[in-house]
Amino acid sequence: MLKMHKVRKSFRTDTIETHALRDFNLEVKEGEFIAVTGPSGSGKTTFLNIAGLLEAHSGGQYLLDGDDVSGLNDRQRSRLRNEKIGFIFQGFNLIPDLNLFDNIDVPLRYRGFKASERRRRIDKVLQQVGLAARAKYLPSQLSGGQQQRIAIARALAGEPRFLLADEPTGNLDSLMARQVMELLELVNDWGTTIVMVTHDPDLARRAERNIQIVDGQVADLEYHANPAALSA
Repeated sequence: MLKMHKVRKSFRTDTIETHALRDFNLEVKEGEFIAVTGPSGSGKTTFLNIAGLLEAHSGGQYLLDGDDVSGLNDRQRSRLRNEKIGFIFQGFNLIPDLNLFDNIDVPLRYRGFKASERRRRIDKVLQQVGLAARAKYLPSQLSGGQQQRIAIARALAGEPRFLLADEPTGNLDSLMARQVMELLELVNDWGTTIVMVTHDPDLARRAERNIQIVDGQVADLEYHANPAALSA
């Protein structure tokens, strides 16, 4: 699903060059649930932005679902991103003046789906996250955990092959964080590949595999043979 080989990312100013990723190597297979950890400034956000085609890498090779994205322009990256990648952010990023149905509808409208197809997808994901009865609620009428569920539903409505989650439980208390994590595990069981960045070691251990990034490189890989046992 995702393969990076000697990927590099540098940022230059007039006086200094910063290497955010250096000969970064990683392979994520279809259907895996990967947790990415590492100290602040280690390169986690840069990795996530490149993986999600939000920015281009400076060198090396990146294959997404078998496609080499190294030479794509902004428009081509945007099209591929919309077709194959879903995003979940720490801050939910819901539009406060729109109800839950319309929040999920916005990116589907952007992709040009017909009204009947949009409704089918929205009804489906609202059922999946357990909030179908609240489709007409505003985000302010929900708890933080419920808002994150809607953010997950919005990502799933695009039927992505690959889901990127950036600290998805960072703004939640421990109970809500566990509920969101259980939902992500269920989404993974449905076949969606998930890469989750987190600072929480307990949540990271629930993933199938942990990747630690230090100084722009993969420093450690940890496998969990039975992740279900960790969530019990």
